[in-house]
Amino acid sequence: MFTQHSDIAQLEPKEIWQFFDQICAIPHPSKHEEALAQFIISWATEQGLAVRRDPTGNVFIKKPATDGMAHITPVVLQAHIDMVPQKNDDTVHDFTKDPIRPYVDGDWVTATGTTLGADNGMGMASCLAVLAANDIKHGPLEVLLTIDEEAGMTGAFGLEAGYLEGEILLNTDSEQEGEIYMGCAGGVDATMSLPIERTQENQNHIAFNLTLKGLKGGHSGVDIHTGRANANKLLSRFLKNHLNDIPFQLINFKGGSLRNAIPREAYAQISVAPEHEPLLAAHITDYLKLVSAELASIETTITFEATPATLDDKPMTSDSAEQVLALLNACPNGVIRMSDDIEGVVETSLNMGVINTHDIDFEVLCLVRSLIDSGRADVEGQLRSLAQLAGASVTFSGTYPGWKPEPDSKILHIFRDVYEGIYGKKPHIMVIHAGLECGLFKKPYPDMDMISFGPTIKFPHSPDEKVKIDTVGLYWQQMKAILENIPAK
Repeated sequence: MFTQHSDIAQLEPKEIWQFFDQICAIPHPSKHEEALAQFIISWATEQGLAVRRDPTGNVFIKKPATDGMAHITPVVLQAHIDMVPQKNDDTVHDFTKDPIRPYVDGDWVTATGTTLGADNGMGMASCLAVLAANDIKHGPLEVLLTIDEEAGMTGAFGLEAGYLEGEILLNTDSEQEGEIYMGCAGGVDATMSLPIERTQENQNHIAFNLTLKGLKGGHSGVDIHTGRANANKLLSRFLKNHLNDIPFQLINFKGGSLRNAIPREAYAQISVAPEHEPLLAAHITDYLKLVSAELASIETTITFEATPATLDDKPMTSDSAEQVLALLNACPNGVIRMSDDIEGVVETSLNMGVINTHDIDFEVLCLVRSLIDSGRADVEGQLRSLAQLAGASVTFSGTYPGWKPEPDSKILHIFRDVYEGIYGKKPHIMVIHAGLECGLFKKPYPDMDMISFGPTIKFPHSPDEKVKIDTVGLYWQQMKAILENIPAK
């Protein structure tokens, strides 16, 4: 069907893995997924399928019902085209130009030093595999591929009424085989901006770059409860609480790269007097031992070091540095509250995702998630109060709704019965603490009956991302069975 780019194309079921192999070969990070979109459009057109796009850039592909199935309730299969671009610090990779390099690692498929893009590439591959198949019985079928999900759900926000005819939507963006998702968290981006003043460099000081890295990182929704450390919080804690006996100047602070990824690395530039260099080194050694012991069961590869540097900018004034570090140290992070209604599910969380220092201001970008609007509003209020105390401003943007669970969903019950019929056990019905696009789809299509399912994917949004090979086969089996068991209109 396609040129083979890696050994994963030979895995079973080949229907999915060959498409995923091709997806990995075409760069498609958020905001740069057009090449992959064009490949899909060209392929679908060659298959004789009806293809169109909306003004936002979403791709719609229609496939007629198989013989004798035209009376079946029409179904929408949905995935997003883009992937999260994260790489290890020592990996040379341009996500806008270079292909992902997947490989088989025992029972899993992972990538060489980067995110794999199984989120949501596996779901997208399954949608295309259904379109390509001639041995699956199904009613009228549509595939919706949205753009820019990971960086703001742009495609889902832009979806308009009238483009979809289906009454049932199968979202393929879940990451645990055997679990059916019937609801998800909503969220909002919070940006705190603190004005800073700079002063003259102390000519007697030596500049150092502080680098804290080696953390696992991960998805700021599904991994937020795992105890994985936030590099921004660890480095600000060191500067605020562990350098009290060393006068230093803070020049810059930078950490994280995406609001929806737990930061794996953080950097600061400081300057100290030459006589304090040995004490700085001792403090770094002691702090590394401290946090390594605290996080021993989770973070096993933390590194923290200081290297001589040339000043990037003038130092902050002592007052500005104090405000910056106080803001970072006091900012909430991680799980805010667990759900009272759904055991083991996070209700509300915050990820202090990205920090940047500019010439005249300091910026912190957070992502707030909550299953309930009041939980999100509560954290927004906390951030407003924190900003007020710190002399900062805070703005909120990109608010997206949660997907309210519907226990009486017909497709939920159909899927559960099909799953039990195949495996002799019931699937777990879940609500996920992550942003699925389903909540946004409910606005233009309020009566759409939806569930989300998928193969097992671990550590999405990090270079440790991997997909379990055997669960892809199980997921494909479920996909085919559910399509063949959709009831009549």
